[in-house]
Amino acid sequence: MNRLEVRSISKAFGGIQAVTDFSLDLRQNDIVGIIGPNGAGKTTAFNLISGVYKLDSGKILLEGRDLTGLGQHQITRAGIARTFQNIRLFKGLNVLENVMTAADPYSSYNIFESIFRMGRRKRQEEENREKSMHYLDIVGLKPLAYENPESLPYGLQRKLEIARALATNPKVLLLDEPAAGLNPSEVGEFIGLVKRLHRDFDLSILIIEHRMEVIMELCRWIYVLNFGELLASGTPTDIQNNQEVTEAYIGEEDEECLL
Repeated sequence: MNRLEVRSISKAFGGIQAVTDFSLDLRQNDIVGIIGPNGAGKTTAFNLISGVYKLDSGKILLEGRDLTGLGQHQITRAGIARTFQNIRLFKGLNVLENVMTAADPYSSYNIFESIFRMGRRKRQEEENREKSMHYLDIVGLKPLAYENPESLPYGLQRKLEIARALATNPKVLLLDEPAAGLNPSEVGEFIGLVKRLHRDFDLSILIIEHRMEVIMELCRWIYVLNFGELLASGTPTDIQNNQEVTEAYIGEEDEECLL
């Protein structure tokens, strides 16, 4: 069963075609990768799926529900969460508050209860705090809950973004270059974290990544974009053995980097 269906999406900016007629399927409880050279349209595709950009054409369906044309907050509430290539944390809030902010829109107290901090709001704030602590514990950040996120090492900031995404109760998690800037030890730890999330949550994961060890270790299926168009798709073995992918993605001189 497909959880996410992307059907022939396209987007142009000022006459430059960023994504052209791109389609993909993400099955329930699956991990799928998108790779390609810089400027291939990978992040643009994520921005279209998550509602950052409006589609010029095509459709986005989540479990059969058409999300085309919905705003970012509506798509998030429907069940698609994401992290960003450039980390986007809330300044002025500590680590825990960053996660609680993502969970708060799912509370059911009204404006009157919010202003006067009545019982239901207090109860739900405490529930959000407990849930947020749980997500921080999952990614290994619970001991740092009250720290300033800007003081955290880069790899821990990446984990905080993932915890914040989990707080929205997603069905689909989009990870945009989550291993960028990580050292080899952190990359191995990140791979283990994604495997745990995949195992313990009912999550389908779509991941953009330049670190090929991450893609090859995690993904069942890979889509390759080049100049906004689908160049190839297949299993990790298929992609490793595809000469067109090798030439477009890393250049003929560096074939070993895909192996």
